[in-house]
Amino acid sequence: MSTESSYNLKYLAGYSADVKDQVSQLIKSNKLHAYLLKKYTLCHDVKTDKALYAYVMDLKNKYLRQSSPLSKIVYDDKIDVVHQALGLHTFVSRVQGNQLKAKNEIRIGGVFKSLPEDFLRMIVVHELAHLREKQHNKAFYKLCEYMEPRYHQLEFDMRLYLTHLDTSSKTK
Repeated sequence: MSTESSYNLKYLAGYSADVKDQVSQLIKSNKLHAYLLKKYTLCHDVKTDKALYAYVMDLKNKYLRQSSPLSKIVYDDKIDVVHQALGLHTFVSRVQGNQLKAKNEIRIGGVFKSLPEDFLRMIVVHELAHLREKQHNKAFYKLCEYMEPRYHQLEFDMRLYLTHLDTSSKTK
């Protein structure tokens, strides 16, 4: 019998029942937080939109110099609630006179202001990869791994972290 049903594991929806059972056991035994703290202890100093802009542009200039420019990079406290996402990459086209102007924007969920830097890097890499690959396909994930070799592990651990925040807030 699966122990997953006793916890809402919405961030792990795409994972196997076996993985969800293991996570449920960590939650049940109050070990998930300790597991995460052991791996991710440091927070970051990227707290403002200006600091986020510099952080994202450093990564973009290092890995995606030839990609489209970014017109806006901000933290957005409404992202998780409104879009059921952690970050958004938007491409806006507008007609100005007889020209078509295109703008790329990246919005990062406000929750990342207080999460470990590794998780911020993972979501920034994810959104930057959308500059070249619009779909979550093999080329997209290959690009993510190029910019962050630990991408898949960081994505999984970030999902664990969000699960921890979700389950610990409901027990208070």
